Amino acid sequence: MNKRTRIYEGKAKILYEGPEPNTVVVHFKDDATAFNAEKKAVIDGKGVLNQRISEFLFNKINDMGLPTHFIRSLNMREQLVRAVEIIPLEVVVRNVAAGSLSKRLGIEEGTALPRSIIELYYKNDKLGDPMVTEEHVTAFGWATPQEMDDIVHMTVRINDFLSGLFLGIGIRLVDFKLEFGRFYENDMMRVVLADEISPDNCRLWDIATKDKLDKDRFRRDMGGLVEAYQEVARRLGIIQANEQLPRARPKLVKND
Repeated sequence: MNKRTRIYEGKAKILYEGPEPNTVVVHFKDDATAFNAEKKAVIDGKGVLNQRISEFLFNKINDMGLPTHFIRSLNMREQLVRAVEIIPLEVVVRNVAAGSLSKRLGIEEGTALPRSIIELYYKNDKLGDPMVTEEHVTAFGWATPQEMDDIVHMTVRINDFLSGLFLGIGIRLVDFKLEFGRFYENDMMRVVLADEISPDNCRLWDIATKDKLDKDRFRRDMGGLVEAYQEVARRLGIIQANEQLPRARPKLVKND
């Protein structure tokens, strides 16, 4: 295997220089983290499931005509994506009260919200990703007013689509996180969906049983994380009922 240049390693992914200009290879790790990486573990098979679920959902969003960074999958763990300048925001959509929203506002977890709520968080691990307003975003130049309009418009459409998709397979989309980036093509720039969409950054509850099918199983020491992710993949038709994904961790390419 040819050696690759590592660009960046995060909590759940490693980025390498892509084989084509303005591309990046995203490697999905098996690492699980929570509470700003205070809690860590390695869960064999998680990276494969996240890559395949994210590939499926990004292809669907591309088919909607919304721009994303996703180009294609390279193997079970890796994707080829467009190189983008990440906008330093986490865009969180909440459809049902859960997690930090329940704690902040004293709303019982599982309460349906009057309408979907979009929250913005400044991406900064040292500061604990604080919640911000659109006023902060535009005042500090993290995104322009036009970019924020694009982000909100895309977020609303993605929420409508994903909510319906998961409802059709018996899953409630409680909340989820999106990230966006700027993609430059000659003199043109556009905002595109980036990062991933998977059970790592979505809260997914079985409608009938209210079982959690997401990373809360790790956060709350419930166990069965890979099995829950597999259930999501099976319902989406990504894997077959009896299919077992590779669990062994691959060796990463070492840089010089």
